[in-house]
Amino acid sequence: MSIFRGVHTAIITPFTSTGAVDVGALKRLVEYQIESGIDGLVPCGTTGESPTLTHAEHDRVIELTVQYADGRVPVIAGTGSNSTDEAIQLSQHAEQAGVDAVLLVAPYYNKPTQKGLYLHYKSIAESVSIPCIIYNIQGRTGVNIATDTLMQLMNEFDNIAAVKEASGSLEQMKEVIAGRHDRFLVLSGDDNMTVDLIEAGGDGVISVAANLVPNYMREMVEHALAGDFKRARAIEKELMPLFKACFVETNPIPIKTALSMYGWCEEVFRLPMCPLSSEGHYEVIRTALEGLTISRVKGR
Repeated sequence: MSIFRGVHTAIITPFTSTGAVDVGALKRLVEYQIESGIDGLVPCGTTGESPTLTHAEHDRVIELTVQYADGRVPVIAGTGSNSTDEAIQLSQHAEQAGVDAVLLVAPYYNKPTQKGLYLHYKSIAESVSIPCIIYNIQGRTGVNIATDTLMQLMNEFDNIAAVKEASGSLEQMKEVIAGRHDRFLVLSGDDNMTVDLIEAGGDGVISVAANLVPNYMREMVEHALAGDFKRARAIEKELMPLFKACFVETNPIPIKTALSMYGWCEEVFRLPMCPLSSEGHYEVIRTALEGLTISRVKGR
C-alpha cells in the first residue's frame, strides 16, 4: 500500500461557461499534476463537486482521469455515498474503469450509528477487490468514525487500506496511528495539518492546495516523510496563507477561483456551489497567491 504515501491531489472538476464538464481543462490539469511530480490523483471528491455531478458525469470523470493518467500515478476515485447500494455501484464502476483505489466518505445526513458505519464499509469492501480508503470528515457528514470502528474494519478486511483523516482532531489521528497495523496508512484530509500528522507517524495528504501548487506540496511532504521537519515547516509556513485562503468560503470555491486566476479553468460552479460571495475574499486569495514564489506557481 506504499503507493498511497505522499501527496494525492483532490482534483477539481472544471466546467465550461455553459456548465458542462470541461474535458480539455481536466486533461491539462492532470498533465500539470503529473509533470509536477504529484504522487496520485483523486477525482470526484468533495473538491471535485461530486455531489452535483450526474452519475454519468461522475463515471466519465473517473474514466477520463484514468485515461489521462495512463498508469503514471495512482488514481483514487471518490465513490462514497450516504446510500450503501449507490456507493457499491460507483465503486464497482470505478474498479472496472481501472482505478487503483476508491475513497469512501462516511455516509452524510442520515447519521448512521457505529454499527451502521461498520456494515456500510463492510458491504463496500466485500463488493470490490481494490483497496478502499475510508474518509472521516465529521464537519461535512455529521458523523465521526470512531477509532474502534475503524480498527475493526482495518483488521477484518484486507482491502481496507487507509483512512483520510479530516476529523480536525490530531489526538484522534494519533490514536489511529497507534492502533493500526503496518500496512494501514493514515493520510491527512487537511493541508494545514499534514506536517503535524506526518510528524506523529502519518503517511501523507489528500490535498486541496495541490491543485494549484503541487510542487510546493510535494516538497513539503517529501521533506516531512524524510524526517527533515525544519525544511518541511519552512515550506508549511510559506503555504499557510494559501491553506487558510482555501477555506475562506466552502471548498472548492476558493481553490477553483484561484485556479481560474491562473487560467486553469473557468470560474464556474454547480449550484448550490457558487462564486465567492465577497470581494474581500477575492482579495484574501490574491494576497495569499502574491506571497508565494511566482516561478513555482504555474499558469496555463
